[in-house]
Amino acid sequence: MTEAVSVQNLCKSYHGKQVLNDLNLSVKPGTVFGLLGANGAGKSTTIECILGTKKPDCGTITLLGQNPERNRRELFQKIGVQFQEGDYQQEIKVWELCEETACLYQNPADWQKLCVQFGIGDKLKQPVKSLSGGERQRLFIVLALIPNPELVFLDELTTGLDAKARRGVWKTLEQLKTQGLTIFLTSHFMDEVEALCDEICILKKGSPVFFGTVEQAKQQCGCQRFEDAYLMLSDEEVEA
Repeated sequence: MTEAVSVQNLCKSYHGKQVLNDLNLSVKPGTVFGLLGANGAGKSTTIECILGTKKPDCGTITLLGQNPERNRRELFQKIGVQFQEGDYQQEIKVWELCEETACLYQNPADWQKLCVQFGIGDKLKQPVKSLSGGERQRLFIVLALIPNPELVFLDELTTGLDAKARRGVWKTLEQLKTQGLTIFLTSHFMDEVEALCDEICILKKGSPVFFGTVEQAKQQCGCQRFEDAYLMLSDEEVEA
């Protein structure tokens, strides 16, 4: 079975400073994978290198069995990406942004259905700028899913969402996973990671310090709570 994401010996430096150091990770198809770490640990650089928007200094990367630099056009049709902030025209309405996005893809998903699934079905005629932070976040997830992707990257998935909305997003993503979607996410919410992720990788200063399941992380650290294990492994212990 071809891995959805394969990264081998990835290294990246900026102005002589090592940002990623010999990173290896793999993501199985139809699973949820979490890339974790403190701010500055190298998560964003890892994703940028994986997507081919930044060139690594060394290492091998494949997405859905293909090279992300050489096969960018073909992979564009198979991969969705959601970031915390998006660029859009000031007055554009939700339906217009969704329709414009759908036009870019050969086999787009039903974006109206997605909007309903993510709780913004009643916001289609509103300008994007009028949405609350949580509504915009859900819209950006919808935009990432419009390509009808095999693999989607979600950055800080539920930032700005209340508890009920977060649970709704989790449930929808679990349903999409059962349909074969592979999800690669970053998150600072450890309950979210514990609820969604089949496997995780924890980065510390650009180097992987853990790869495995949430349960394995807790066992390795002798912790009952995953958040405690994460803090120990990532060296984010809060000083008293």
